[in-house]
Amino acid sequence: MPSRYLSFRCSVPWLILVLQALLLLRSFFGFPGVSDTYSSSNSYPEFQDVNHMVIFGFGFFLMVLRRYGFSSTGFNFLLVVLGVQCSVLAEDLLVFLRGERNAAGLQSLAKAFVSVTAVVISTGAVLGRANPVQLIAMTLVELIFFYVSRYINETFLEVSEHLTGMHVFLFGAYFGLALASRFPEAPPGLDKDRSTPKSELFSVLGTVFVWVFWPSFNSILPYLKMQAVLNTYLALAVSAVAAFMLSALTSRDGKFRMAQIRSAVLAGGVTISCTAERIHHPWIAMLLGLLATVITILGSHCVQRCFNPALKLQDTSGVHFTFGLPAVLGAVAAVVLAVVEDGIDTRWNELSRLGYDAFVYIGAFCQTISTALITGLITGLILNIKLLKAVHVSKYFDDQFYWEVSFKIISD
Repeated sequence: MPSRYLSFRCSVPWLILVLQALLLLRSFFGFPGVSDTYSSSNSYPEFQDVNHMVIFGFGFFLMVLRRYGFSSTGFNFLLVVLGVQCSVLAEDLLVFLRGERNAAGLQSLAKAFVSVTAVVISTGAVLGRANPVQLIAMTLVELIFFYVSRYINETFLEVSEHLTGMHVFLFGAYFGLALASRFPEAPPGLDKDRSTPKSELFSVLGTVFVWVFWPSFNSILPYLKMQAVLNTYLALAVSAVAAFMLSALTSRDGKFRMAQIRSAVLAGGVTISCTAERIHHPWIAMLLGLLATVITILGSHCVQRCFNPALKLQDTSGVHFTFGLPAVLGAVAAVVLAVVEDGIDTRWNELSRLGYDAFVYIGAFCQTISTALITGLITGLILNIKLLKAVHVSKYFDDQFYWEVSFKIISD
């Protein structure tokens, strides 16, 4: 057996065991002042939807590489179940530091799933190049920095919990991009990073699940839940229709491109995540869904041809134009809606307050994306030290290095 296999056998299981033991001990002692874990809650349907979306939906969404299917779904499941436990403790710590009382136990678990979405998105940027040890370390570090960013926004900028939670797409996308820039490039002759019709089909299956459950994801934190659900569905519906239209218009032969549609149909849900509760007119949600698809499809051409080559990025799953650009649009839309809606009822002598609110939204957006980029670069440098056993570039995008696979599966 090659030495690399022995090294992973001696490191990954023991790392998981030690981490789980620490989480168990921390959960045993808990934090004073937080609510009872088993307190009654009626949020199980929302939690179930988010659970399906994050584990099943995103797991298959990442299954786009022809020889990396086991790793895409398996590592996603491992990172989610570990990350949720870390997020629950981080959520309790955040409430404890702010001197508040936590939500019901099941609702707190649902919030943890929302936070773990940042890790799933970042994983898509380094998919096929990071080994399990690096991915586990990335999960812990990213969740810590994400909660630090949330704490800054909620404590010092006094941004609502819903808005800071929905910054998860913005943070996850740009943390992953900064992280990916620190990994070596794949050799030019390596063709294992391409997809096949079978892998694309599985990825589309995951996309459909994410699309179906996205209204529950966007409504799990706001108070006006039905308003968030309706606005999210309208944005997603328009985004899906526009994805098929723009895909045919922008292709040379006038045919649909599954890779574009797979990314663009989710853009509306990402964009409206920060404003789903604030929108009071359906046409606004539909317009945001349309703009999200436009910026995703047109941005994919610019990002893949100009941005990624210039910065030497290898965004495996296209998280920049799938989540990053729509999240930026959503953050801008949140500022515009806050200014327009609050400005209608604001008197001339209260304009300073309106300007302050807009400044707070802009500050939260800039703080989130800056923290994501800086901490992503730092984490990328940490993950490439020899102790974490970085994978050689010739072993990129290959299940055989981590899983027992048959020759038939590999050849497919």
